[in-house]
Amino acid sequence: MALIPAAGVGARMGGALPKQYMEVRGKSILRRTVDAFLRYSRVAHTYVVVSPDDAYVDHVLADSRHLTVLRCGGATRRDSVRNGLRHLQAMLAPDDWVLVHDAARPGLNMELLSRLIDNVGGHAVGGLLALPVVDTVKRVVGDKLETVARDGLWLAQTPQMFRYRLLCDALDAAAEVTAVTDESSAVEAAGYAPLLVEGHACNLKVTQPSDLELVQHFLKAKE
Repeated sequence: MALIPAAGVGARMGGALPKQYMEVRGKSILRRTVDAFLRYSRVAHTYVVVSPDDAYVDHVLADSRHLTVLRCGGATRRDSVRNGLRHLQAMLAPDDWVLVHDAARPGLNMELLSRLIDNVGGHAVGGLLALPVVDTVKRVVGDKLETVARDGLWLAQTPQMFRYRLLCDALDAAAEVTAVTDESSAVEAAGYAPLLVEGHACNLKVTQPSDLELVQHFLKAKE
């Protein structure tokens, strides 16, 4: 199963529409994101979680045999994912895999999905796509600038793939932990070590207006 939380407003984009509904090369970001899963036969079903008062999703997506829109989005990403998982309780066994993917990563492709599933499928915990840090990293502490050793640093991407019960329990336990910003950090906080699988720059998350140009470049090359 794939679960795509899409209840955010994308405040940093500064547009009139939530960023997942902005168009890239004639199609909304959310539609492109969802299509990556609908084209992939190894994903049984895709669920998109939007806010209860979402006024746009019906113009972009329609429920189908392999796609369901859930209007149970919460105030945070963790809330939206947890609410969506709650809806899947009757359909999933505790050890079934769930792929959680950002709505604003429209560059995901079948090669990356296969790489993630093939590498994580036999892992005891689960894992995620990520990119090793190659740039020099700086950190500001008060009025001082420090250089951070980049050895062992990775930039987390999605999908993030975990067993259903383990993920539910980790998200429940992390409800009050401010450092938990994705599914992997919740699983890590529960004492587990997810597997990192190298992703690709094409799978970037649209956050700033300048990201749209990069996404268009990758999509043009793919198409």
